[in-house]
Amino acid sequence: MSELPQPRKPEIAPVNWSVTAVLGLTFLAAVTVVPWYGFTHGYNGWSWLFFGIFLVLNGIGIGSGYHRLWSHRTYQAHPLLKWFLAVMGGMALQNSIIVWSARHRIHHRDVDDNDKDPYSIGRGFWFAHIGWMLKDYRSSEIDYSVVPDLQKDPVAAWQHRWYWTLVWVTNVAVPLLLGWLTGDVLGMFLLAGVLRLVINHHVTFFINSLAHMWGRQPYTDENSARDQHFLALITYGEGYHNYHHMFQSDYRCGIRWWHLDINKWFISTCALLGLARNRKRAPMFKVLRARLNMDFKRARSKLEQGDVNPSWKAQLESEYAQFMDTIREWQQLQMERVQQGRQKLAERIETEAASLTTRYRELEKSLKQQHKRLVILTSQVM
Repeated sequence: MSELPQPRKPEIAPVNWSVTAVLGLTFLAAVTVVPWYGFTHGYNGWSWLFFGIFLVLNGIGIGSGYHRLWSHRTYQAHPLLKWFLAVMGGMALQNSIIVWSARHRIHHRDVDDNDKDPYSIGRGFWFAHIGWMLKDYRSSEIDYSVVPDLQKDPVAAWQHRWYWTLVWVTNVAVPLLLGWLTGDVLGMFLLAGVLRLVINHHVTFFINSLAHMWGRQPYTDENSARDQHFLALITYGEGYHNYHHMFQSDYRCGIRWWHLDINKWFISTCALLGLARNRKRAPMFKVLRARLNMDFKRARSKLEQGDVNPSWKAQLESEYAQFMDTIREWQQLQMERVQQGRQKLAERIETEAASLTTRYRELEKSLKQQHKRLVILTSQVM
């Protein structure tokens, strides 16, 4: 298992007063003025309705838009969908698409590096959650060289240029207008404006902090990212973070049908409506291989902790040899697939493609069976 980088002496950096003021004042209002107004005046149904609508749409704007569309290019979106996600993501007040994506790409490239990762968990929970924004740290400097594609994207470029206008319109003008139309200007502003904004902020911040501290590591322990079902529930699916760091080009974070991944479902719905296409998925064999590799690491660790039945060690090594044989066979299939793609005869390609598909599925089934056997083996050791 990987260990979290040890916290170090805090870096001396100037305070970012504008960010500190926005985050501090909105949070203070959310925990004082919002409940006070609720107890003394009450909120009408319209205020609660738009609070809920904007809360979810902002989460989708960040998760499906900023994160999965622009940062990782996991799918392609129709211009109408891109405009919608740009507006909803901008309303969440987490900087522009270009700035957000630049920092996020560096986070993936240099994850857990305290000198390069903008919100490295190695510098502590507070730093990763919110502290990295309150001061102008060197690690949070914006490197536009990692987002040349987004600077050429007309929607991202427009949003970056008009970001603050968008922020003021969506976070102030829209709630006030809705409040005027529904008969409670202040109530609408406090719920659909202030409280919604604060919750959206900390939902996203939890991915940088808790999702690197709390949960399981079923696919890799080479970085601090974790999978956690509860975090996935409150972060629209982003809480399956160990998987995401291993397979960041996948449009899904929760790969099982029952995984709580609202952004995956939203993108899939958009695909059905013709608004999204070319959704990328990690090959299932690679997913199973990563999971089984972690199974073997944990099994070996348990067997090395003390005196165990020698037959268990022999069984584990036998399973590992079979695992490596399966990997080599898969690699051979990959080579055959490349060679097949170069063939000229369409009928031969169709016939051999069906054969390769059957063999791929057999290999995937083999890895699934091995996973079950290792689970039984490690439970016997305990």
